[in-house]
This record gives sequence, structure tokens and C-alpha cells, in this order.
Amino acid sequence: MRCLCFPKRSKPIRDVRNRRYIILLMNLSRFIALRIYRSSDVGKQVSRPAVLIATIGVAIGLAVMIIAVSVIIGFKSEVRDKIIGFGSHIQISNSDAARSFETRPIAVTDSMLAALADNSGVKHVQRYSTKPGMIKTSDAFQGMVLKGIGPEYGSSFFRRHLIEGEFPQFSDSASTNRVVISKAIADKLKLKLGDKIDTYYIQDDVRARRLTIVGIYQTNFSEYDNLFLLTDLCLVNRLNKWHPDQVSGVELELYDYDKLEETTYRIADEVGRHPDPYGAEYCVLNVEQLNPQIFAWLGILDVNIWVILILMIGVAGFTMVSGLLIIIIERTSMIGVLKSLGANKFQILTKLVLPCSLPTFISCLKINVGMAWIGSIMGEYLTSRQGIGYLIVYGGQVFKLDLVMASTVILCALAGLMYAIVALFEKIATKRAEKK
Repeated sequence: MRCLCFPKRSKPIRDVRNRRYIILLMNLSRFIALRIYRSSDVGKQVSRPAVLIATIGVAIGLAVMIIAVSVIIGFKSEVRDKIIGFGSHIQISNSDAARSFETRPIAVTDSMLAALADNSGVKHVQRYSTKPGMIKTSDAFQGMVLKGIGPEYGSSFFRRHLIEGEFPQFSDSASTNRVVISKAIADKLKLKLGDKIDTYYIQDDVRARRLTIVGIYQTNFSEYDNLFLLTDLCLVNRLNKWHPDQVSGVELELYDYDKLEETTYRIADEVGRHPDPYGAEYCVLNVEQLNPQIFAWLGILDVNIWVILILMIGVAGFTMVSGLLIIIIERTSMIGVLKSLGANKFQILTKLVLPCSLPTFISCLKINVGMAWIGSIMGEYLTSRQGIGYLIVYGGQVFKLDLVMASTVILCALAGLMYAIVALFEKIATKRAEKK
């Protein structure tokens, strides 16, 4: 007799495994999260390497943008500071003077200096005189401008760029025949510290002066490095045959550069009312009016910054959208299931797209925390006079390797700490996603 065998019944619905899936289906968010994070076909996914490549591309783009913008801003600031270092923010000179260093004098009394110093916004006031001439050695010659400065001259700029010797206290009542020259001129004429140089000045008759080099500076701004020598105000006034109270002009340093135009017009209104005792009229010009070509060129660089920002934002946005599209295409079947269950677009975004994008977001943070430190260091290196970046550069210049190493260790420690914080955030976010 043939025995009929009925198929073996499956385990009851109370089975642990089946109950697990029924409970998961009752909680859609938890089910989707576990489906994403515990996917068994990780090796077959295209999104992960594609998103990784996109993340690296965005990180490199951001690094390039940060460095490029920092370089441009730092370059502008450095050029402006060096122009101001040689000529200050505002200059008062003779209105009849031609745009040359063979200037006509103006009378500047102590009362005028005190009145200018009392102006709001004015940090420092100093006199100067110029005399164009020529340096001649046994086998070469070089044109130059001898700039005479007095004891009140603010020498912080040149002291900061002094590479050899000293920056002496120059006088307005006696000539010491001491001079500070640039490294560019010293290299061209093969001069060194302590050498005596013969200088010649052409006017009604040729006049000569022998000066001793007591200092060498280097600003790397060739337009001025190839031109200026600094000496006593008294010496230049004697070469010009001026009265003791006459100078080429007055330089004013301001507290706030943003108030340059306002302060210029206010001072021009004050000093332009009356001529000096010798009949000369005062002319007040700021550094942007004295160097219009340079500052117009620097203004064009702002356009480059905006172009770089727009391009990088466009590239980063396109890359991020491409990564999201890859994620969405890979999850097409899951999106179909969610739509069949009645999910709208917002629910698909919050329940599927955002959880899938979390690993990409974390990877971007891990990469970009290091890039952010690189960008900040580059900014300090180019524009700041303090900070870790400045300490690294300064330590290298003065051969303080301990300072360089200490700054580097601090930088690495901070970058590692930021990376650890991001990794901790990743663990917390993953655990919360699995528990929901």
C-alpha cells in the first residue's frame, strides 16, 4: 500500500527568525537602516568606491581653493604692507612737486607735527627727505634714491626685514654718514657690511659723499629694494641745500586702514588752508593715490578669488550630486518597495538617501579636518604675524629647529584630535542608526 507523504509543514510563525522579520517590517526605519548597514552584497556595490573617489575629489578641490584664496589674499596683504612700509599711509608734500624724487621742499614745524599727531586715527607722524643719486664702485654703478629720516622715524618695518647689521638712530641735526642699503643693491655691486661707498648727486654741480654701510635689509619687493638707501635727514637736507625746517614731506601712519580715505580728506582740509612760510602749498595724498596702478592691479585679484570660489562650488556641487545619483540608482529596488508601501519623496529622502549618505559625510569630515588645518596654516604663513604657521616659518628663518618641531608636533596633535572626534561621531551615529 502506497503511503502518502504530505509536505512537511514549515515552522510556526512563532519561529524566532520569522518573528524577527515581522517585527522589523513593523518598524520601517529600523528595517531600512539595518538593510543598509548590514548589507551582504557590499563587494558588489558601485557606490562606495565611486563615492570615495568623489569625496577625495571634493577634498582636493577644497584644499586647492583654500590654498589659492589664501595665496591671493596673503599676496595682496604683503604687497600693501610693503608699500605702506616704504611710504606710510598718507604723505604730505609740495603740491608743485613733480612725480619724481627730486622734490620741492615744504616747511614742517614742531607745532605742525603735534597738530597732525593729535588727529583721530593717526598713529604716528614722521618727516623724510629724498635725493636721487648714483652709487659708483670700481667696476659698476647703480642709480638710487637717498632717503633721509629723522629720530622720530618708525623703523619697525625695516627692523623686521633687516638681515645684517643694525638700523641706527638717525639724526636731523648732524650727519653720521651711515647708510642702510638693500640686499639687492649689495649683491649687484658686491658690497658687504662695513664697506664704504661713494655716492654722487647731480645738480648745479656734482656733489659726492662717502657713506658707510651699517645695515642691509631685504623686503623682496624689487621696485623699492633696487631704489632706496636710508640715512640721516640732516645729510639729505644739506645735499638739497634746504633750511633746517624744510623737508620733502611728512608721512602719517594710521590705526585703521579702512578709514584711509576719510582721514585723507580730513587732513587735506586742515593743512590745505594756508601755505607754508616759504610760499609752498601742501598736498595730501594717500598710498592708493600715490600708487594707483599697483592698487588697481591688486583690485583685479579680487575677481580671481570670486572666479575660483564659483568654479570650486560648481565642481563640488556636481560631484556631490553625482554621488547621490549613484546611491539612488543602486537603491532603485528599495525605492520601488518604499513607493509601493505608500512612502512619499520626503520619506524616501529621510529613510533611505540620508542614511546612505552618512558614510560619505563621515569620510568627507575625516579628510577635510586635515585640509582645514593645512588651509589655516597657509593663511597664517602668508598673512599673519602670529600662530602656528607663523612660528614654523619664523623658526625656519632663524634656525630654531626646536620651535619648528614643537609647532609641527602641536599641529599633528590637533589634527589627530579632530580626526578622533570625527571617528567617535561616526561610531555614535552608526549605533543610533542600528538601534532605531
